[in-house]
Amino acid sequence: MGLESRLPTSALAVRGYNITNLGRTPELLAHDAYGPIVRSHLQHAGDLCNSITGRSSDLVKLVQDQIEPGLDLYAEAIAIISATEMAQFQITRELHGLNLFRANCAFGYSLGELIAASASGAFDSDAVMRIPLTMADDCAELARDTTMAIVFTRGAALDEDAVHEVCETISCEGDGMIGVSAVLSPNTMLILGRGNSISRLKQGLRKRLARKINIRLNDSKWPPLHSPLVRAKHVPDRASMMMSQVPLSPDGPQLPVFSLVTGRKAYHDRKTRNLLRDWSDQPQRLWDVVGQIFARDINTLVHIGPEPNVIPATFRRLADNVRQSTGDWSFESLGIRAVQKMAQRPWLASLLPKQTNLLRAPKIRHIVLENWLLRHPPK
Repeated sequence: MGLESRLPTSALAVRGYNITNLGRTPELLAHDAYGPIVRSHLQHAGDLCNSITGRSSDLVKLVQDQIEPGLDLYAEAIAIISATEMAQFQITRELHGLNLFRANCAFGYSLGELIAASASGAFDSDAVMRIPLTMADDCAELARDTTMAIVFTRGAALDEDAVHEVCETISCEGDGMIGVSAVLSPNTMLILGRGNSISRLKQGLRKRLARKINIRLNDSKWPPLHSPLVRAKHVPDRASMMMSQVPLSPDGPQLPVFSLVTGRKAYHDRKTRNLLRDWSDQPQRLWDVVGQIFARDINTLVHIGPEPNVIPATFRRLADNVRQSTGDWSFESLGIRAVQKMAQRPWLASLLPKQTNLLRAPKIRHIVLENWLLRHPPK
């Protein structure tokens, strides 16, 4: 089955910022057919970025030389990601005759949500991209003493309210603010903390939750978007002021777009402006949107952007857990042995009676668009 025939039962998944953001963009840029479109988007995004930062960065050269922009060029990294993703939409439409917006729905992680919503027509893309570009240097400065922790359990689900309470208690003690940045699954969250707040997190969680909590630190530095840490630079209020001047489409997006801010369909009503304010300091509710995807009987995810990471990894972990819990049996033969295996993952076992569609996770097909484009050059 080709990509075009899969679109009506596909979801578009748009990636956000990562410590590596080039993916196969250098190959697309060097491609005889794709290169002019990619170059045009990089130049346009570079001009917009430079007008805001006051720098004179050459995004085309960065991509050609395969240089990953670091924190000192965080705005440039944002611009490269947005340019690459917008280019992939245009290439697919103009050189392959495929309208990706015939898909069932779309969503994006972090920056990817802004691209998904703007590319589908919810608002002007340049106007909305000015918001993260304007905040980029301040967010990069906050990142220098920010640590990311992956908090997870191997058994029951995490009590999200309790995790928020622990983070708020630690923040009130001083010596660093801390907060939830993403809910990846019922038993996995990303936490961002400044100062020595992360070092106090495990003790606080174990005391509050009275169970074994695992914490894995990430060595990289991450701009603390989608957490209360950005309030130190008044990012949410500044973003809200900028959003008041972004032109919105009266017709909304061309297809349903789900927001990771709320976990629900968004960008189709007057709440859009408030949503983008909350985008800056509220956690990314990826798991809620995962549930929405399975509820819509989706069988394919089309990953847009360079080297997709968080979204495919989340779906892969879920698929692996389902396989291990069921022995990869067919639904018809799902029996007592499978149920016994599910009991080893209480968070999953508690969901399946109400969300049996999660059992389809191993059957979901993943298409990474940059790979597809390079495998299928236009005729």
